[in-house]
Amino acid sequence: MLFSLFAALPAAADQNDARLDGLFSSLLQAPGAAEAQALEGAIWSIWGQSDDGAVRALMQDGVAAMSRRDYRRALAKFEQMVAIAPDFAEGWNKRATVHYLMGNFEQSLADVAKTLSLEPRHFGALSGRGLIYVALEDEKRALEAFEEALAIHPHLASAAVNAAALRKRIREREI
Repeated sequence: MLFSLFAALPAAADQNDARLDGLFSSLLQAPGAAEAQALEGAIWSIWGQSDDGAVRALMQDGVAAMSRRDYRRALAKFEQMVAIAPDFAEGWNKRATVHYLMGNFEQSLADVAKTLSLEPRHFGALSGRGLIYVALEDEKRALEAFEEALAIHPHLASAAVNAAALRKRIREREI
């Protein structure tokens, strides 16, 4: 079944793709991490696609700049992307990520909020929100964000590890 999902991915999609409902349903029911990881990959693939060639080029350039740690260039590309495609959730999510990496936490939170307004199931944005709140030393809000991500993607390892560590810290402080 998973291989047919990957084979059926069109050249362009986004957060409004009709296949996402089924993928998210399967993600909730995935029996293990391997199955969940395959479903997660399909979801990310759909989220990252656009019918607009300019958006695709900006995404590719921005991601390449991020991988080189050229955050200024990446930010410029993602700023162009959200300007020309304000309804493309992954553009906002990528810009949120770059802002986070640059230490611009308030801007990152604003972009996460925009991402989630366009795609409320964006477990990556929710987990990113948790990381921002960790950096801001707001453990309660960080834990809430990681738990929201886990409610959508129960096998999201990074969110599970972060949530467990936060629960332990909060519990130890309360003792």
